[in-house]
Amino acid sequence: MYKLLRFLRDFKMESILGPLFKLLEASFELLVPLVVAAIIDRGIGGADRGYTVKMCLLLLALGVVGLISSVTAQYFAAKAAVGFAERVRHALFKHIQSLSYSDIDSLGTSTLVTRMTSDMNQVQYGVNMTLRLLLRSPFVVFGAMIMAFTVDAKAALTFVVTIPLLSVVVFGIMLICIPLYRKVQEKVDGVLLSTRENLTGVRVIRAFCKEKEETARFIERNQALTDAQKFVGRISALMNPVTLIIINFSIIALIYIGAVRVDQGIITQGAVVALYNYMSQILVELVKLANLIISVTKSIACGNRIQAVLEIQPSMTFPEKSAPAWGNQQSEYSVEFRHADLRYAGSGENALTDIDFRVKRGETVGVIGGTGSGKSSLVNMIPRFYDVFAGEVLVDGVNVKEYTREELRKKTGVVPQKAVLFKGTIRDNMRWGNPDATDGEINAAIATAQAAEVVAGKEGGLDYMIAQGGRNLSGGQRQRLTIARALVKKPEILILDDSASALDFATDAALRKAIKSMEGSPTVFIVSQRAASISHADRIIVLDDGRIAGMGRHDELLKTCEVYREIYNSQFKSEK
Repeated sequence: MYKLLRFLRDFKMESILGPLFKLLEASFELLVPLVVAAIIDRGIGGADRGYTVKMCLLLLALGVVGLISSVTAQYFAAKAAVGFAERVRHALFKHIQSLSYSDIDSLGTSTLVTRMTSDMNQVQYGVNMTLRLLLRSPFVVFGAMIMAFTVDAKAALTFVVTIPLLSVVVFGIMLICIPLYRKVQEKVDGVLLSTRENLTGVRVIRAFCKEKEETARFIERNQALTDAQKFVGRISALMNPVTLIIINFSIIALIYIGAVRVDQGIITQGAVVALYNYMSQILVELVKLANLIISVTKSIACGNRIQAVLEIQPSMTFPEKSAPAWGNQQSEYSVEFRHADLRYAGSGENALTDIDFRVKRGETVGVIGGTGSGKSSLVNMIPRFYDVFAGEVLVDGVNVKEYTREELRKKTGVVPQKAVLFKGTIRDNMRWGNPDATDGEINAAIATAQAAEVVAGKEGGLDYMIAQGGRNLSGGQRQRLTIARALVKKPEILILDDSASALDFATDAALRKAIKSMEGSPTVFIVSQRAASISHADRIIVLDDGRIAGMGRHDELLKTCEVYREIYNSQFKSEK
């Protein structure tokens, strides 16, 4: 958590002025009991009405100045806390963007969302409260004790006993609660995970009539969170009653000692009232301090979770500059796999083993295989979404590890399995690959992707507003627009990862034909479950359990590859 404080560097002035104005307010507050004592002893006791009015005006002035100081302090504290949270949030988001697919898979999406939202809000609140009260409350507590000694030293000994007792209670409960709040936040992750899964897979849940089971699972996780919060809440709740008991017993002792000393003529009645007011100030400030410690405890637990993400070193690094051979078009091959293995994080076995092939420029390569055979894993190594475990992957004769992120991704256009569009106009979505693309270039890409009628049928054309996730489009429309988005950047290597599954055969065939005739003749990888979608390819790679089971043209594989023949025969009636 403390490492996050570096993000307060840009708010040094606010971080100093906030507490200083709070200390100024506290100083005026410490003068109030003395003024009240003077009113009782001299104004009321001496029947001096003018003195009483003057002291009352002084009280009013102290209140106004204290209010102004308090508002100013809260302004600076809020400005520093909000700015701090903004910096941390930006740093966390940027760091998450630098993590590889493997890192994000290991962490989990739900916990990252929790740390970006719930944890961040708690840290912001903790910083705000710390700047406002961390110095003020101890200052008032010890200041009140010192002021009490100036009134009467013997009666003020009560404060010397009370404050250490209160400190033991407050800090003891804090030490117990810190690890418990960390566990609470972990259970928040579980509830968020369940919520996210249910919202994302609501159609699947309803299709299989699993509403009751998923509701029961959510109730179980929610109850675990509730129980954890109740447990730590009960411990935290002890703070206020225990501190109140100690303070009230101290007040009883203080009033008793004060009464005896007034009776002996040692101190005045106003002095007893001043001592009582100082004890009340200590009570109020310790309650505030207790609540502050609870908030700070939560913030530290949340801050540690955020810092834990920031300390994760990306498992994949990119060079600042590409190798001199970048862009070398003299290489015979566009893509080369040299005995490449892929192993996912936390897995003891390879997902892909000994993948070895070469693809010339402009070739169309089909990738087919059973579910889980590693088709997507293979093409994901080309833009370096995942790194090889062993072997090499080369683009234009250069190892993909020698490219900068921007240069490698500039060469490749990827259409993932899940068609994802973002909220905004069609034009905005199309310009993701090329921010400077003209409407003519966008329309050309849309036509190639067989989506011209989709755009023409929407009100506003390219200015049609797409809802979040493309909810106002059908599955086929989303797929065609995501393909068009990849085509706008005019990539040298186009990867279609089962991205035409929602298209009919006629549209799929027209799409393949249009891509083949594109200007520049990109190297195309088509991952598909359909044999018909890849039968036209210059070369087909057949995967089986992470290994290449066959490679060649459609006609060759029907004769030589049993795996491909089984896939083909399962989709088409075998000739007799």
